[in-house]
Amino acid sequence: MKAVVTGHTRGLGAAIAAHLLSSGIPVLGLARARNAELEKRFPALFQQVELDLSDSASLASWLAGDTLGKFLASCNTALLINNAATVQPVGSLESQDPLAVARAVALNVAAPLMLANAVAIAGRGAADRRILHISSGAGSHSLPSWSVYCASKAALDHHARTVAEDRTRALRICSLAPGVIDTDMQAQIRATTLEQFPLREMFDAMKRDGQLSSPEECAKRVVDYLLSEKFGQEPVAALR
Repeated sequence: MKAVVTGHTRGLGAAIAAHLLSSGIPVLGLARARNAELEKRFPALFQQVELDLSDSASLASWLAGDTLGKFLASCNTALLINNAATVQPVGSLESQDPLAVARAVALNVAAPLMLANAVAIAGRGAADRRILHISSGAGSHSLPSWSVYCASKAALDHHARTVAEDRTRALRICSLAPGVIDTDMQAQIRATTLEQFPLREMFDAMKRDGQLSSPEECAKRVVDYLLSEKFGQEPVAALR
């Protein structure tokens, strides 16, 4: 069993990678930066590639190489956890920067879909291929000022539904909403103005009232679900 994890340098992605590695599962991390802590703790199990996933051309160029194929070679179970994402740009439609919109769609949608395709091909010899999109309740519920983020998560949900309809041999997929987690993304949300994000006070209250899950707690639940027999039975699911 081997796993590819995007956005493995902080927050939920770092916690997922750490949980997998602690379980003896080799991990290939993809992110703009490196995770020095995991590199030091798991030198024999952990590989990482510095890659800007919001740059689709760079990602396509990397996928044309052989790193992914070599990592998944002779692998019985291939896992992909598409975790990397951005909540920006936050604000009304007329306030959004077009380049920020393009970067968000590339990171939140294009990269997961490109990697899903690549892992499905590179892991074709595996008896079990599992693709996990980290989604959000924002994929099914519209929130003011989050048009780009909501649309991108809805895209992942529908991608999973459609891939599941293909009934590809030995491939399971799920777009999973993990709940509200105490990460840097939450800090970004709380740092926005009420004018930018009218629901900010709701997120302030969740932090104040201890309603946010820790990345470590959430990571364990996500990995347990990913490795369970029920994974993929529903293409869109939520941890409750």
